Amino acid sequence: MLTTTTTTHWEHYADKALQGELLTMKEALSILDAEDAQLLPLLQAAFRVRHHYFGRKVKLNMIINAKSGLCPEDCGYCSQSIVSNAPIEKYTMMKRDVLVAGAKEALARKAGTYCIVASGRGPTEHELEEVIEAVKEIKQDLKMKVCACLGILRNDQAERLKEAGVDRYNHNLNTSKDHFANITTTHNYDHRVQTIEQAKTAGMSPCSGCIVGMGETREQTVQIAYALRELDADSIPVNFLHSIKGTPLEDKQELDPRYCLKVLALMRFINPSKEIRVSGGREVNLRHLQPLSLYPANAIFVGDYLTTEGQASLIDHQIIEDLGFEIEECAL
Repeated sequence: MLTTTTTTHWEHYADKALQGELLTMKEALSILDAEDAQLLPLLQAAFRVRHHYFGRKVKLNMIINAKSGLCPEDCGYCSQSIVSNAPIEKYTMMKRDVLVAGAKEALARKAGTYCIVASGRGPTEHELEEVIEAVKEIKQDLKMKVCACLGILRNDQAERLKEAGVDRYNHNLNTSKDHFANITTTHNYDHRVQTIEQAKTAGMSPCSGCIVGMGETREQTVQIAYALRELDADSIPVNFLHSIKGTPLEDKQELDPRYCLKVLALMRFINPSKEIRVSGGREVNLRHLQPLSLYPANAIFVGDYLTTEGQASLIDHQIIEDLGFEIEECAL
């Protein structure tokens, strides 16, 4: 049975978030450990914070998998990694006209942000030039935000992407620093932080997020929320592991929809003014509770992900309409 004390508990967290105060580790863990019966008042408190900054608007993002597979990294969750046996399509960097056509499709799906994502440790000169030329054309003809996710950047690559018109750069931290080596060994956590800092220095908006459900502890989930706050990421994609057969994490099935919602509430309280995006794995992990995710979060991906299918965009549009929310079609 819920008590007034319990409800006030979550509202106090909302007050702290709105005042810019950071929740303690104990407070943050109480969100993840909350009884399921407390889920609705918890989401209501998170929604108060979300509504303060974003009202009822929902940002839509669309991904294009610009280069698939052929990756030398050993990320255990990824079907495109060198340690994966998943039967995925593999191809080199798409041509400029294909990338531009993808941007037009994103607009047709009412996505204000178009995300060009490529597998690999980092872009080659040829791959970078292909993206740069596509972005120039997109920004010239279409009114939309462009995000690039090309891996670890080096030398002047961040500056060149910014000059071409890239608004945002994504490089996810994925998990906490002390859990990172359990997931990836071919590069380290600091490499990812450095790439986001490069993007920020070049003038691009930083985008970085996490993957929940990879064997991390509750404390490590809070740690990644804190780390993303410290990084000052403007956009935080929260992925829920979609375990893929043929990857080292193929047998990980530790999430339920209610816990996923608690994670989103945590992210909102820790990063109150930031774009929190429900990302990969939402369909298979949140299932019929997907609409509730938009009470703490204010953005979603529409369409397919990198190597896994998403649901039809019209379903997402209908969810947003049924909630009485509004699509923010222009992200600029």
